Amino acid sequence: MSSITQFFRNVGTEMRKVSWPKRKELTSYTVTVITTVVLLAIFFLIVDEGISALIRWVTAS
Repeated sequence: MSSITQFFRNVGTEMRKVSWPKRKELTSYTVTVITTVVLLAIFFLIVDEGISALIRWVTAS
């Protein structure tokens, strides 16, 4: 039981050492992630539509 207690003490100690991002940094990171996800979604939509059109063209022949 003491090892569990020691573990949580160590977790608390390490959490105090963490450098948390400021609000401006966090907003910037969030915008970057959302923009990247949207751009990748659009890219894969275009690729998917292209492959689907190619398969429809091949099977229609």
